[in-house]
Amino acid sequence: MNYPFSSGVASLKPSAIREILKNSGDSIPLSAGNPAPDAFPVSDIARISGEVLSEEPILALQYGITEGYTPLIEEITKIAHNRYGVGNDNDSVIVVSGAQQVMSLLSQIFINNGDVVICEEPAFIGALNCFRSFGARLVGVPLESDGMNTDILEEKLRTEKNVKFIYTIPNFQNPAGSTMSFEKRKKIYELAKKYEVVVLEDNPYGDLRVSGESVPAIKSFDEDGIVVYSGSFSKIIAPGIRVGFTVAPKEIAAKMTVAKQTQDVHTPMLTQLIVYRWLKEGNLEPHIEKIRAIYRRKLNLMCDNMEKYLSPYLTFLRPEGGLFVWAKMNDDIDMLSFVRNASQAGVSVVPGNAFLTDISSPCSYIRLNFSTPTDEGIVEGIRLLAQTAEKMKG
Repeated sequence: MNYPFSSGVASLKPSAIREILKNSGDSIPLSAGNPAPDAFPVSDIARISGEVLSEEPILALQYGITEGYTPLIEEITKIAHNRYGVGNDNDSVIVVSGAQQVMSLLSQIFINNGDVVICEEPAFIGALNCFRSFGARLVGVPLESDGMNTDILEEKLRTEKNVKFIYTIPNFQNPAGSTMSFEKRKKIYELAKKYEVVVLEDNPYGDLRVSGESVPAIKSFDEDGIVVYSGSFSKIIAPGIRVGFTVAPKEIAAKMTVAKQTQDVHTPMLTQLIVYRWLKEGNLEPHIEKIRAIYRRKLNLMCDNMEKYLSPYLTFLRPEGGLFVWAKMNDDIDMLSFVRNASQAGVSVVPGNAFLTDISSPCSYIRLNFSTPTDEGIVEGIRLLAQTAEKMKG
C-alpha cells in the first residue's frame, strides 16, 4: 500500500544521532548525549517512588490536570523565579512531558504550513525535526562563539515573511557548546520585540555550568510577553522520568494547555509526584553541585586529551558547561569520511551536517559528547580518533 503520510512527516529523516547509536554496537559512544550514569540520584528516586506508591497510590496512578500537579507547579514557579530569574504575574507554568514537548506545543499553536522558524545554525536536531514535522520552513542564522549573529538575525526578521518564532539555546548550545553573551541576549529580545516575534528560549543545560559566570536568561528581560522559556529535569535528575516545564505568557500558555490535551492529556502523575517530593526535600542545590563536579572532570578530561592528541587534525573551543564539544576538522580531512572511518575503528561521533537546517550543506564539524562514555572510554575514544585522522592524512 502507498501510505499517504503527511507532508510534514514524509520529509523527515531518521535522527542521525539515533541511527549512529543504533548501529554503533560496541563502539565508544562519543556520539550520545545521555547524562552520566553516576549523575542519577538512583537511591533517592527508588525511595521516593516507594513512598509515593505507598502513601498516595491513587493520586499517583489517576488522571491529573493538564497544566500539571499544582504543588509541583508552585515549586517550579519558585525555582524559576529564584534560580533562573524568570516568570512574572503575566506568566503561567505548565509541567510538560520533557522539554521536547515545549517545542511541539509551541509549533502546534503557531505554525501553519510554510511558516518560518528562525534557528541558530547549527541547532539541536530534535528541535529542527519537530519544527519540520509541523510544516515549518527553517531559516538558519550563523552561530558565533558568543551566540547568534544578530546582524543576520535582524536581516532575516526584516525580509522573511510569516516568522512565528526564534529558537535558541543560550547556555552551552547543542551542538556547539557556546554560551550567548549578555549583550546578544538583550539584542535578541529587542529585535523580537521590534518585529513582534516570539522567542523560544530552550535551557536544558543551564545548570551544568562548570566554569565562568552565569548570564541572565532572555526570559528575565521579558516585560512584553514575547519569551517562552523551556526548562527540564532530564539533565538534573534523569531523562527517563520525562518531566520538564515551560514558563510562558498566559495567553500562550492557555493555548499550549489545549494543545497538550490533544497530545498526552497530562504529564504522568507518578513522575510529577517523584520530582515534587525530591525538590521539597531540598535535594536540588547539593545534587547540582555533585553533577557539576562530574561534568567538570569529564569535560576537562576530553578537552585535555583532544588538545594533546587531536590538535594536528581539528580545532575546538572548550565550553563552559553542558555535554558537548564542537570541533572543526582541518580542510585536508573530509568530515563524513572521518566519521565513517572512526566508526569502523570503534568510536562514534556525530557529523555536523545533522544539525543544519539543510543537511545536504557542506560541513566540516563533528560533535563529541563527554557525559555518556566512561573516563576510560573518553581517553580511548580520543586516541582512536587521532589514529583515524593520522591514517587518513597518511
